[in-house]
Amino acid sequence: MKFARGALLASLAAFPAFGLMATNASASADKPVIALSNAYYGNTWRHQMVEAFEASAKQAKAAGKIADYVILNGDGSVAQQNSQLAELILKGVDAIAVDAASETAINGIIQKACAAGIKVVTFDSVASAPCNYQLNFDFKGYKQEEADWVFKKLGGKGNVIQVRGVKGSAPDNDMFNAQAEALKKYPDVKVVATVYGQATASVAQSAIANVLPSLPHVDAVLGQGGSDDFGIAQAFDQFGGAYKDKPPIIEGGGSTDFMKWWAGKSASGYATISMNTTPGIGGAAFWLSLALVKGAEAPKLMIMPVATVTQDNLKEFADLPSGMIVSPSYSDDWVAKNLLGKK
Repeated sequence: MKFARGALLASLAAFPAFGLMATNASASADKPVIALSNAYYGNTWRHQMVEAFEASAKQAKAAGKIADYVILNGDGSVAQQNSQLAELILKGVDAIAVDAASETAINGIIQKACAAGIKVVTFDSVASAPCNYQLNFDFKGYKQEEADWVFKKLGGKGNVIQVRGVKGSAPDNDMFNAQAEALKKYPDVKVVATVYGQATASVAQSAIANVLPSLPHVDAVLGQGGSDDFGIAQAFDQFGGAYKDKPPIIEGGGSTDFMKWWAGKSASGYATISMNTTPGIGGAAFWLSLALVKGAEAPKLMIMPVATVTQDNLKEFADLPSGMIVSPSYSDDWVAKNLLGKK
């Protein structure tokens, strides 16, 4: 799915890594309190996701649709998110949108939240508790499609590095497995290294830089998004040598810094593809949570679109501000028509 430049979120906002973004939560039937429990806050994608949630929450509060909202950001650990969720249950919030630390390890506390009458929506990194609603991406589908594109561009043979995402998360497992499935069709494509980039430019750059000196020539890199693409590109630029004039095919993950880098290389014939999950899902998760509290019916599993940038539409994104992930915003109307309208 391709998005117009004008639909992108404006910029990143600075949030504390942990703690409450709103206080004095006091729920009522007419004026609910909607909470976000975000397990991990360490990359651009998560920052932008939280911004999208808060922007929607502020809009709803200004319109008198909610009493308040709460945002809790974590360090990526299951223990801290379990603590967050227990705190939110005690506060008596009406709904919790959860970007989960684990697909299974927080199911117990989610079940307790549901038993307390709280609507729970897990999204992006989902949990598998039976009572929760899942707002997900087709990680396997789009990652396999993107890997197929890269392998065909290689002519079906070459050396690749796999850069994994946030350790322990459901998206990391889904995307890694999707790439593994795609690799089965190309026996002459060899994985020469697998590293964790934590969906973060600086971590991905360091991880690639550490392994490059010991590897044969690398023809392509499979990433997972969240700005790891730009970190990967920087690592090869820094390494230099044969990569200076001919960098490997790097899977784009939607970072605007990568778009600028890609556009600069295009003049010499460089081509790739970028497909990414959209951090605007934070806004969609807010509006969905509110709709459920208000009595809306929804399927237990809902799928969000991904953003795609190719050589054909690269110019639309190459001059966007740095430090962003390509994403539209999602309104309450969009949720009503595209999620609730697909029961």
